[in-house]
Amino acid sequence: MARWEFKLPDIGEGVAEGEIVSWLVKPGDVVREDQPVVEVMTDKATVTIGAPRAGVIAETRGKVGEVVAVHSVLVVFETDAGAQASAPKGGNGATNGTTKNAEDGPAATAVGDIRETLPGMGNPRAAPRSVATASAASQSGYWNDKPLATPATRQMARELSIDLKRVPPSGPQGRVTKQDLLAFSQGAATPAPRPAPLPAATDGTSGGSAPGVVTGKESREPVRIAPPQAARTRTGPLEERVPFAGLRRKIAARMAQSKHTAAHFTFVEECDATRLKALRARLKGHAEAQGVKLTFLPFIAKACVLALRKHPILNSALDETTQELVYRRYYNLGIATSTDAGLIVPVVKDADTSSILDIAREIERLSNDAKAGKSRAEDLSGSTFTITSLGARGGLLATPILNFPEVGILGVHRMKERPVVKDGQIVIGDVMLLSLSFDHRVVDGHVGAAFAYELIAYLEDPDKLILEMA
Repeated sequence: MARWEFKLPDIGEGVAEGEIVSWLVKPGDVVREDQPVVEVMTDKATVTIGAPRAGVIAETRGKVGEVVAVHSVLVVFETDAGAQASAPKGGNGATNGTTKNAEDGPAATAVGDIRETLPGMGNPRAAPRSVATASAASQSGYWNDKPLATPATRQMARELSIDLKRVPPSGPQGRVTKQDLLAFSQGAATPAPRPAPLPAATDGTSGGSAPGVVTGKESREPVRIAPPQAARTRTGPLEERVPFAGLRRKIAARMAQSKHTAAHFTFVEECDATRLKALRARLKGHAEAQGVKLTFLPFIAKACVLALRKHPILNSALDETTQELVYRRYYNLGIATSTDAGLIVPVVKDADTSSILDIAREIERLSNDAKAGKSRAEDLSGSTFTITSLGARGGLLATPILNFPEVGILGVHRMKERPVVKDGQIVIGDVMLLSLSFDHRVVDGHVGAAFAYELIAYLEDPDKLILEMA
């Protein structure tokens, strides 16, 4: 049986490294050529890398969340022309039991399936678990030592006091779903009994690791973290550690970069949306007749474009490498969207030349793709200004963090009925608060305020909005 090293190939122009999102195989697995092996996330896309040849997985290099450089060894195969795995195409397989390096074979540039989707949101091409693997997992009581599940599913498991490792998965890529948890909690799958506790040591400590005890790898003495007294009667571990990896780590890095680079300041003002609400109500039926769901967001997007035209510095970006302020003459609006994998920002391109119906269609498409994990790389880049709408749970105000390197972001909050003064009279109006954050290095306070009031003027008088639209 010959060993053959497969190195992380070039997976895109300008990409020098990738983060391991999930392993789809483990040592000992027999894989066929082109079978998905590992998911790697770059700054441009998530890539599912397939096996460049058939064989047995001898080693996998790198843990989930680890960043690996291009051309570093990713997987070590054991290959044999006479074994279950067929020889690679082109006759370049290992022979005579000698070790074959990646440079000797044709697969060093094989890339498998490049998916321009976000990690942690399903892998339709993942190979199903074999019967033997499932049987072994059932006998041991554990289906996966590192179960895959969305944050919402993990939260549900904690609430039900269920160990995800013991739940048979049915989702894509062996992912545990909420339905799996419900079936497990109702007795559809029975967990294996836990091993009996080890006898207590003479010093009064437990003879082995137990819930609430963390043992350091480089110390023979356990480090004890005592759980609360009220929690001692619970079954199962009281803490869970999962890799801070994939999209969540990318989001964290971007947020930290923005917060520690731009000088944020936030401006908050209320907007009387009574007339905007009435306009939407009149046009809603016409939009539905064309198959379009008309929300307030397309109107707000169009008002942003008109305000950006009058205050172009809000549509600019600071190039810190050249110390130049870049004024963009195009208007691409990022629309922050919440998904199970985290908050992402799909982009409505050329919002200045699109109608309100066009923007509504595009927002709906981008949102649906993001939540289904089908976002394309080009849909997630190139924004010049971002809108984040918190909907019915918008609260009173917030301090949105800039989508770096943009210099402005708009937070839209919940619309509420409140007393407003019109023509000297107090009447009930529909009021929403707008929170705008700016990069104070570029945008002065009075400029940010002027932009905010320009935006509010269009929303409070939507007839003006329609008249000035391109």
